[in-house]
Amino acid sequence: MIYKALNYLKKQSIGFLFILGTIVWTIFIYLIGGEWLYFIPLLVGDILFWKTIPWHFWKKNKEKKEKRKKSEFRTWIDAIGFAVIAATILRTFLIEAYTIPTSSMEKSMLVGDFLFVSKLSYGPRVPMTPLAFPLVHHTMPLTGGKSYSEKIKIPFHRMKGLNEIERNDCVVFNWPAENKGRPIDKKDNYVKRCVGLPGDIIEIKDGDLFVNKLPHKEPKGMKKQAKYTLKSKTRLNEQLLYEKYDINTNYNIDINASNQNSDFQIKRIENNIIEYNFNATSNAILDLKTQPYLSEITKQTNGSGFEMFSNNWQFSNPNKFLYNNPYNWNEDNYGPITIPKKGVTINLTTKNLPLYKDIIKRYENNSLKTINNIIYINNKVATKYTFKMNYYWMMGDNRHNSADSRVWGFVPEDHIVGKALFIWMSWDKRAKGFKKIRWNRLFKSVK
Repeated sequence: MIYKALNYLKKQSIGFLFILGTIVWTIFIYLIGGEWLYFIPLLVGDILFWKTIPWHFWKKNKEKKEKRKKSEFRTWIDAIGFAVIAATILRTFLIEAYTIPTSSMEKSMLVGDFLFVSKLSYGPRVPMTPLAFPLVHHTMPLTGGKSYSEKIKIPFHRMKGLNEIERNDCVVFNWPAENKGRPIDKKDNYVKRCVGLPGDIIEIKDGDLFVNKLPHKEPKGMKKQAKYTLKSKTRLNEQLLYEKYDINTNYNIDINASNQNSDFQIKRIENNIIEYNFNATSNAILDLKTQPYLSEITKQTNGSGFEMFSNNWQFSNPNKFLYNNPYNWNEDNYGPITIPKKGVTINLTTKNLPLYKDIIKRYENNSLKTINNIIYINNKVATKYTFKMNYYWMMGDNRHNSADSRVWGFVPEDHIVGKALFIWMSWDKRAKGFKKIRWNRLFKSVK
């Protein structure tokens, strides 16, 4: 009897201490502003104390002495339920996995890279559409259709993060130009490099980026690409170009085909010269220039590399940011343009309105119209506008094969998801066998 009584008191004290510790922890987190840490005691409590803490201790009536044993099916349901809840909390507030589907960030990130993205770096967002199928983004697997309901909507709120966004961070964000009617947190995810912060002045001259009138300082490990034209008297080995120079080619490509890979194009020109157009790093070009079989190699500028978007309605649409600016900019000669900053007021004219139209109307939810060259915001004449949010300028490292802020404009702070941390797996579809895994990229941090 004495042993049972002591054991009962021990269990009661553990439960009391756990609840007391949770209250103290909650007050501490409130004081430091780190709301995302609220869930740690629950996870720790479930994992460490599930069988120790008598969660029914507040009940007055005694339970039956003979406890019913759970069936194997019920045990599996409980385990799966806990796993889903824990994974959802981790995915929403701590860390999430993403894949790289396009070559816009080559060679920093490759198609087939699997990333872990930190939600804590900039602070996790409170889910804006909390009614959603767990562990799914916006579309139900297999059946298709929406994976969420908009019956409950929560205003944007970002919890305190470990850091602020810094220049040259590789940032995952919801694509602001998406026009499918989805809520912000259910838009498609993009990853680009943040080259411009709120208040920065961005300018591109002949393909070279300048930030605040100074040449952009690229981070160590960044491998920026541009489009080049190469002329040769002989047919090059596309597989060798891919394996030695890491140039994204298609093996055995038909030089007479009209549907060639936009990253790598071949055509015959006069005097049996073959012309190649491809994206490459400056180091690869320096090496290629030493090869005797090349007659000429030049860098493309003045927007020539963006011809790949001309047949895509998402980018050639005249309402898009790049194609609706009044300054005759293109992808390689752009700006100067100042990135909007929260609380800053600008003079608004019919000439610069196209640069800020999406901000005023779509992102900051104002009514906007122009009548007889007079701008009306919320049915009042407007000659100035004060920004309500911070905005960022995102660009891909593969500069001539990246639809980024040059094409669709600024990224609002409420669209920011997190920071790319490291590559946990990398899969090369072109290779065979064990070579399909890019072993040298496993657990490589994102630069």
